[in-house]
Amino acid sequence: MTGYFDPLSYENLGTSIARALDDQPVISLLDLEKFDGAGIYALYYTGEHPAYRLLAERNRTTPGSWAIYVGKAEAENARKGDPAQVYSTVGSKLYARIQNHRKSIELAKNLGVEDFQVRVLTVAPTWIPLAEVVAIRMHSPVWNAIADGLGNHNPGAGRYQGMRPRWDTLHPGREWAERLQPRNESALDIQQDVLEYLATHEKQNVAGKRQSVGCRMEGYGKHQANSGADTARG
Repeated sequence: MTGYFDPLSYENLGTSIARALDDQPVISLLDLEKFDGAGIYALYYTGEHPAYRLLAERNRTTPGSWAIYVGKAEAENARKGDPAQVYSTVGSKLYARIQNHRKSIELAKNLGVEDFQVRVLTVAPTWIPLAEVVAIRMHSPVWNAIADGLGNHNPGAGRYQGMRPRWDTLHPGREWAERLQPRNESALDIQQDVLEYLATHEKQNVAGKRQSVGCRMEGYGKHQANSGADTARG
């Protein structure tokens, strides 16, 4: 006897949206044209940085098979008492978020923007946070899990007491990040963590294989509770 299946459960809705992202075309980050909408996106890497050898080889063989980063861009009023999203201001939020990442990659001294590709999916605002959570669980992107900080922004004058993100330690170049306090780990330490993480997660990211992921309600609720902290990230 099979288990009960509810196609409208949060788990299955989130999975269907995340898989819809996988069905979008893979576009060079250099060629992405401006578009309107909010939603989710995935970045892919095919370059020669030694930390990402496993991931880059997979993406060179099968484009868009292993995301290095997954993120979201929500409508302006998505958290301001508008559950139906009737008054949400969207504009080109998703495009702008991806362009911010492009600028950060261009500033990095050991990355090349020509080595990055992207998938994008515009999504009804209500479902964007859930879709991001599930997409991250499906793809285990290393910039979300280990070398985090790509989406961080300049904290502003007088606010540089915080620690430099791991992403900026591994990929120096953003001037504001150099003002932050150095970590007690080196770029080589982080690179080793990245290599070990990718080796551990390689099997679940085999081209064409999609991991079966459950987005439990408690996980989604935790994400929603922490959504305020995400406004400083992409």
